[in-house]
Amino acid sequence: MQGTRSLSQYRAIDCSLFAIILVVFETVVVKAGTAWFPDEPWMVSVTGIITAIVMMRWGPWAAIHAVLGGIVLCAASGKGAQQPLFWVVYGIGNLGGMIGLLLRKKWGPEGIRRNVWRSLIFGGTILLGMQAGRALLSLILIRNTGALVFYFTPEVVTMLFTLVLTWIVRRVDGLFEDQRHFLNRYQKQMLAEESGNAEEKGGFQ
Repeated sequence: MQGTRSLSQYRAIDCSLFAIILVVFETVVVKAGTAWFPDEPWMVSVTGIITAIVMMRWGPWAAIHAVLGGIVLCAASGKGAQQPLFWVVYGIGNLGGMIGLLLRKKWGPEGIRRNVWRSLIFGGTILLGMQAGRALLSLILIRNTGALVFYFTPEVVTMLFTLVLTWIVRRVDGLFEDQRHFLNRYQKQMLAEESGNAEEKGGFQ
């Protein structure tokens, strides 16, 4: 029971930290893009990559960050003021990114992390799922017949951004990794080092 409580506490802290990172960076990136390139149709978002990282670490808990990212994007870009239903479109629509869980189950977290192409497909699929979710809700709620173009084309830069960052984060030890696997691996490594140190000390006696 103690181990379960400790893992739950670690997960809560970890997910909270990534939520804070998401809010800060999504706000900065969206507002900067709007201010610097007000007439450009494309946009950049960090929600896809952060959701992919959290999904690798904790599976379905990434749904929190997907919804949060949509809400923050809507607030930072002013879309919520333009059309109140955008709060639902971006918040709930981002849950389409949970399709990435199917790949996580099929290939396994380690199967994704150790293979660069699977990692890129994983990150790209999550973002495409979010875009599809937004487009579908927009068609249903706002009757926006141009939703397919509106929700996919402007985020070409975001897709490239997500793929590049996916390639980078998978190379950082313990970051793009199932945390149960990471903690077990870290514990075994520490035990091996302690055992080695004990044998070394014994050899000098």
